[in-house]
Amino acid sequence: MTYVIAEPCVDVKDTACVDVCPVDCIHPTKNDPETFEKENMLYIDPEECIDCGACEPVCPVEAIFEEAAVPEKWQEYTQINADWFQK
Repeated sequence: MTYVIAEPCVDVKDTACVDVCPVDCIHPTKNDPETFEKENMLYIDPEECIDCGACEPVCPVEAIFEEAAVPEKWQEYTQINADWFQK
């Protein structure tokens, strides 16, 4: 299982989650300013995420969910997160 960033992150991109992630699986980061500016949200790499949950409580807009707990209205974000890393 992995964590997923959903719709509340769109146009917010608060990087508190990036700062606490022990495996750097949340992208883009401010260390890649070109990509960070181009994207309208952050994404969690399902292959790299270690399911630690450190990111969930620090998200100020409550956009991060365990994969099994993503609200039905935002289910498509599970695939959106995975697809971003396939680019």
